[in-house]
Amino acid sequence: MEEKIFDIETELNKLPKKPGVYVMHSANDDILYVGKAINLHNRVRQYFREGHGHNNSPKIVKMVSQIAYFEYIVTSSEMEALVLECNFIKEYRPKYNTLMTDDKGYPYIKITVEEEYPRVLYSHNIRRDKSKYFGPYTNSRAVRDIIELINKLYHLRNCNRVLPRDIGKERPCLYHQIGQCDAPCNARISSEDYRKNIDRAIDFLNGNYKDTLNSLNKKMKNYAEEMEFEKAAETRDLIESINHIMDKQKMNIANGEDRDIIACASNDTDAVVTIFFVREGKLLGREHHHMNANNQESVSEIITAFVKQYYSGTPFLPKEIVVQDEIDEMDILEAYFEEKRGSKVKIIIPQKGEKKKLLNLAYDNAALVLKQDMERIKRQEKRTIGAAKDIANLLGIEKADRLEAFDISHISGTLSVASMVVFEKGVPKKNAYRKFRLKTIQGPDDYASMKEVLSRRFTDEKMDIYPDVIMMDGGKGQVNIALMVLDSLGIDIPVCGMVKDDNHHTRGLYYNNEEVEFPKGSQAMLMITALQDEAHRFAIEYHRQLRSKNQVHSILDEIKGVGPSRRKALLKHFKDIEHIRTADISELEAVQGMPQGVAKNIFEFFHG
Repeated sequence: MEEKIFDIETELNKLPKKPGVYVMHSANDDILYVGKAINLHNRVRQYFREGHGHNNSPKIVKMVSQIAYFEYIVTSSEMEALVLECNFIKEYRPKYNTLMTDDKGYPYIKITVEEEYPRVLYSHNIRRDKSKYFGPYTNSRAVRDIIELINKLYHLRNCNRVLPRDIGKERPCLYHQIGQCDAPCNARISSEDYRKNIDRAIDFLNGNYKDTLNSLNKKMKNYAEEMEFEKAAETRDLIESINHIMDKQKMNIANGEDRDIIACASNDTDAVVTIFFVREGKLLGREHHHMNANNQESVSEIITAFVKQYYSGTPFLPKEIVVQDEIDEMDILEAYFEEKRGSKVKIIIPQKGEKKKLLNLAYDNAALVLKQDMERIKRQEKRTIGAAKDIANLLGIEKADRLEAFDISHISGTLSVASMVVFEKGVPKKNAYRKFRLKTIQGPDDYASMKEVLSRRFTDEKMDIYPDVIMMDGGKGQVNIALMVLDSLGIDIPVCGMVKDDNHHTRGLYYNNEEVEFPKGSQAMLMITALQDEAHRFAIEYHRQLRSKNQVHSILDEIKGVGPSRRKALLKHFKDIEHIRTADISELEAVQGMPQGVAKNIFEFFHG
């Protein structure tokens, strides 16, 4: 049996009793589900406990059965966890989350304060402009209601006319006629008075809305007393919308008030830098970055390297960069960032207060990621490096770090091709893969084809790195062909045949005239299966590519200097490919219009 790679009980006991976001992963590292919790310890444990209500859902039951491991991010409030959850769902679109079909995320309220007659708009994101943004909010309908309410309360325009350029060009719209707009489009209100209304709207969105609520409550009672129940209900709904979305909401300003929090956790071999994006005290997102580090590098050195690399490559710089330790050349970096941003940027190291708390939070998350990644690396090493060691032990050889596998593909012996795939320390090394178009073989002769491929592979000076083991797609016959070729070249490399059972599943390795069986379900068996499948896939793909392009009418097309005219002349002179293959240079030069250099290319192509 394959050893369990993630101890659920152990990891559940490590969960903190704090708010945050949790992410469920499959064995293939796919993100299955993202959720938020007021108490991570209690919430995540529920998924693995029988008798809890949400576990009765077939979707959740199916999701839980696929969980290989989970990770979590601690936040300082449930609201921050909510925003992070939304961001993660939008970014990763997990299979078992209920996804927004329009993929718009949480909405914002945008006030175009840069305009002479500003508007209050619905926005799906924050842009780098001079507008003011409020949010993010969790209820898009409530946001639209609040925008409608603000426009009604303060008689603001909601048209797209360009003012003051278009003042007086058209009649006022219907909103002016029903008393909901002061018609700046016809100069019915000065820009100064209109700006005062905008300031009241901003004050309202900043949370100073008690007077407005009192006024609405009075109107609702008056409507009810006057038996105007429909208007009373509309007013009640607006009051509920205000209460729903205005609770604990703060303003985000895209043109300045931004802060990044940077912390680092490291060990002897690795480091993780976590960066929190804070906008006016609201945590809107985070990133984790791995840094190559060793036990000789200090946290200060790691953060210095990160700050230089990260902000030199990002188009946006915050007003403040909060770091956990002194960084080198701070004055120079601040000057550089100020020039890049166009306004002052401060790098600070807080000792207490809210910024220090956020810094500690960022460090906690970096430490969690580092620990989880190290555990994931160990699991990955077991599937890769560990599997390669197991293969070496099974074969009784020193190492099996580099494996090369070969496969042949053709249709009734025509258009024969071969593939070579490479696994290094259990991982595919795709830049070392090679395709071979067979030159000397006519008909479906896999043994002769493999002899040609191996001869070309081990006489090519460009492929001077040899494998620890050669894996042949087949049994005794293919292995003996490979050994014969290697012996003729004076090369000593272990050769195995990848043996399949009657159901075409990899069963074991044929080595030293014996079949070596794998422990069922072992990582070694899984890796050999993957290697064999990859060699077959790569050969079939190449063969399909050649057929689909219809690019090979003759093997002569691959020879430098041979185009359609010379190919036609060669076939007319020699009648078939086999006579061209056996011709010497002088015979090739006798073909009408055949240059000496091209004749040499043809000869070397078949005999090189």
